[in-house]
Amino acid sequence: MRDMLVVGAGYVGLSAAVAVKQAAPHLDIAVVEAAPAGVWQKDMRASAIIAAATRMLEVFGIWDEIEPEAQPIIKMIVTDSKTSDPVRPVFLTFDGEVEDGRPFAHMISNVALVGALRGACDRLGIEIRHGFSATGLSIADTHATVTASDGSVLDARLVVACDGVRSHLRDLAGIKTVSWDYGQSGIVTTVEHERPHHGCAEEHFLPSGPFAILPLKGNRSSLVWTEPTSEANRLVTSDDLIFEEELERRFGHKLGILRVVGEKRAFPLGLTLARAFVAPRVALAGDAAHGIHPISGQGLNLGFKDVAALAETIVEADRLGLDIGSINILERYQAWRRFDTFRMGVTTDVLNRLFSNDMAPLRVARDFGLGIVDRLPGLKSFFIGQAAGTTARDNPRLLAGQTI
Repeated sequence: MRDMLVVGAGYVGLSAAVAVKQAAPHLDIAVVEAAPAGVWQKDMRASAIIAAATRMLEVFGIWDEIEPEAQPIIKMIVTDSKTSDPVRPVFLTFDGEVEDGRPFAHMISNVALVGALRGACDRLGIEIRHGFSATGLSIADTHATVTASDGSVLDARLVVACDGVRSHLRDLAGIKTVSWDYGQSGIVTTVEHERPHHGCAEEHFLPSGPFAILPLKGNRSSLVWTEPTSEANRLVTSDDLIFEEELERRFGHKLGILRVVGEKRAFPLGLTLARAFVAPRVALAGDAAHGIHPISGQGLNLGFKDVAALAETIVEADRLGLDIGSINILERYQAWRRFDTFRMGVTTDVLNRLFSNDMAPLRVARDFGLGIVDRLPGLKSFFIGQAAGTTARDNPRLLAGQTI
């Protein structure tokens, strides 16, 4: 019987396994994944990693491997306008450093991040099993039993569900969710441009939803473009010429000619919050616990906060000789993470509703608010620290760059 079984081999699941195993090498930990081996290498997306998360990756010993592939976000610009506006005033700008030499975020390809985490798993002796599709879960006094579609069975004192916003393991554990659909989809792709971005990220609040272009290495950027679902589906199925014309209408020509170089995909957007983060012998982390709107770019980083808090809870319990899968221990993790997650879910929901419209009174009010923040350096510094995850008073040790 294993001590901990992680279901899901994305960056949250792998990080959870690495965080616990590194601090408690005697624990027997395995990661299982429904997808075949090698699928992760085809993921061409990129993610924004906040400063606090890079500190955790430093503790894991893999940031030096990732950093050459990471693009620092040096500056952030926020505008609010209609697509047809000939001039789009800048209402808010953020300089990108939370401290000397540490940007508040980096853009990192998913392949580089997952590859580094898988390498850490190999070095720590964490088994990763592919093709394991969980179809059953039973709970005993001392352990949980997970059954796969091929009939194989794995027992563990604790099962950590990191299998995404439509988590099957969450359903098997009987944990309900609160959720709703925004009627929007997020278009994700990679574009090349003539001119350098100089590490500047831009977010345009358009009536159809937020439109963000985020810097990658070289003259490339990652696009996160929100549209009503029917329009998003039309755009991703159109040829690249039509897509690029629509893109230029929204972004303009400040980076020169834009050319799509990545696969165009659209993901439906909604809010999903688990009613509980834990059940007997089961803990949820990452999107299995919460799926939020990408307007804040905080989805992945909420998952890293889950990892740091869960690992600290588990390791400290183990050092005291306590049962790491008992509900009393897991409820400490839940108490640590639920309020922050709920707050971020509500914040992104309100922001999306506030900015995804063109009502004149709302537009005047929100632009006035953005302008006020832009003129108050202390308030801007506070927001940067919050976005970077470096000023939270209840940060787990890993997010402060400390070992557990």
